Amino acid sequence: MKKNKTWVIRNAKLVNMASGLPELANLYIQSGKIIEIGQPDMRVPEGTAELNAHGMLIVPGLINAHTHGHGALSKGMGDLWTLELLLNAGSWLTANRLDEHKYLAAKVAAAEMIRKGCTGVYDLHVELPTPTISGMHAVANAYSDIGMRAIVSPMLSDLTFFEATPGLLEFLSDDKRTSLQNKKLLPWEETCAVARKIVEKWPSDRNLVAPGIAPTIPLHCSDEMLRGCASLARDLEIKLHMHLGESKVQALSGLKRYGKTLTHHLDDIGFLGSNFTAAHAVWLDDDDISRLADNGVSVAHNPGSNLRLGSGVARVNDMLTAGVNVGVGTDGAHCSDNQNMFEALRLAAYVSRVRTHNYQRWVSTEQAWDMATSGSARILGMNDVGRIEIGYRADLVFLDLNTVNWMPINNVINQLVMSEDATSVDTVLIDGRLVLREGEFVDFRRQDLAVEVESACEFLNRQNTVPREVAAAIEYDIGRFCIGLCGSQYHVEAMVGRDTNDEDKSQILPR
Repeated sequence: MKKNKTWVIRNAKLVNMASGLPELANLYIQSGKIIEIGQPDMRVPEGTAELNAHGMLIVPGLINAHTHGHGALSKGMGDLWTLELLLNAGSWLTANRLDEHKYLAAKVAAAEMIRKGCTGVYDLHVELPTPTISGMHAVANAYSDIGMRAIVSPMLSDLTFFEATPGLLEFLSDDKRTSLQNKKLLPWEETCAVARKIVEKWPSDRNLVAPGIAPTIPLHCSDEMLRGCASLARDLEIKLHMHLGESKVQALSGLKRYGKTLTHHLDDIGFLGSNFTAAHAVWLDDDDISRLADNGVSVAHNPGSNLRLGSGVARVNDMLTAGVNVGVGTDGAHCSDNQNMFEALRLAAYVSRVRTHNYQRWVSTEQAWDMATSGSARILGMNDVGRIEIGYRADLVFLDLNTVNWMPINNVINQLVMSEDATSVDTVLIDGRLVLREGEFVDFRRQDLAVEVESACEFLNRQNTVPREVAAAIEYDIGRFCIGLCGSQYHVEAMVGRDTNDEDKSQILPR
């Protein structure tokens, strides 16, 4: 059934940025675009469908600048995982998935985001051992079917985690090293050729669901692959996204491999540009931030994942001051446990406050809100979403002001960031189409989705017993190596209240 894209929304309350209080207004939406913002007596063409927003605050949909939809089927997996232990577990977390599982994972991720007030997302989706046309198109179809705005990017690499981390293979015992040395990824030319076909045969309307490309991590890609990905992104006019300086292990490994920081190396090989988004960007120095700003690079800030994996606290205020565009992401549900953008933007404000006593350098609620809407929209290359203004697309979230989050209303922006937790989300429009109404999805039943997920996870858990045991057998050794490596000095510090005694490899817990 064709969804309506023309509405008049009556009795809505919008945010007055000057006063911090809601003010009454009507919205006229035609063909999915905001045409008029008027008074309660505003006239619209006869027969226009109406939505009564009495008691609702309408805000632009939040936009998730960085996640991994494949993680939706891995919630709650692992506890004391660093990034490197998560990468090790990746060998079984997404193993043995059929295209139907890839579709389902993306649908679950999209459903959670929509239910929690998010209308757009940048999804870096992984397939092992290499991306496939059918798999990535299944992910794109999931976002199209649910009606969510998205960029979907296959994650690419030509070096394994063990090849990418200098000294790790040599640290392992001979028997473990031998089995891991024999595991190789496809040559970069073959992987990039598949990525090109994924984009050229894209199945979705690119105005709603567009393709991108995501070389995973600098260290996981040869320089030839990095240059190939950058060239491919330019040729196909698509976005480029990569994890950059996420952990201290990566930062130190970058110095060992390149003799310079990861960002400096990317700049030297011509990788940085205005179509590129750096995810996390935790272990960056002043020169790194200047290079990002000079090249028009955006940063996807993922405070929840950075805390969950113990990666550190990014220098977001310094990036904003330098002129870097910053968006906010949740990261995947396997490394941040949910897809709640309200939680992510609150953490974006909060974590800035443990870096310095100078409160004037903290991220304000207005800055956090802007990052999670307009900042993230710029990362997706979507210049007509993220605000409620005439000419913008109607990606709108209705928040019920009768929930306890809004008792009382003192300052809307402060409360959106500090008090709202997504429990007030009532109704969601994306591109003028109604996708959530009174907390329920318009096109499918949550109960049916839950049954599909349970069945899929039972199948995958049975299939992945052996790869899970293999990864678990080397987890302790990886942990010892990384703790020992992190005892080395790096010229910037991203950990808060770091205890250097904890970074001696002898301090790791016994088996």
